[in-house]
Amino acid sequence: MVSSKTIYLAAADALLFTHILFVAFVTIGLLLILAGRFLSWSWVRNPWFRMIHLTGIVVVVLQSWLGLICPLTIWEMEFRSKAGDVVYTGSFISHWLGELLYFEAPAWVFIVCYTTFGLLVLLSWFWVRPFPFARVNNGEKT
Repeated sequence: MVSSKTIYLAAADALLFTHILFVAFVTIGLLLILAGRFLSWSWVRNPWFRMIHLTGIVVVVLQSWLGLICPLTIWEMEFRSKAGDVVYTGSFISHWLGELLYFEAPAWVFIVCYTTFGLLVLLSWFWVRPFPFARVNNGEKT
């Protein structure tokens, strides 16, 4: 039988991995958008991709301005606490992904970094314009 500690640690690791994927999506997404402009990749102009990408960084910027901790971090730490493992000493995944994602700096450093990155994403919206969202009238795309 699997212990509750194991389940909580697995859930915490899954949240940490999800967090890493989100950070990768936002950061690598911008690089791909910019590369796509030069390499004529039409998929980087997909309005759904671009809207999700822009929304992702806007949420991060707003959280930093409001002094809020990311819900993924809160939930992950809650699971680690329930497992009795507050520090990243557990699994390989939690240790190394945690090292990549979490580092210490004054709050203003994160606010400046997130805001600057958010502005770059916003500028990319105008420099690499997304296609318009398809309109549907009477079942026909226009």
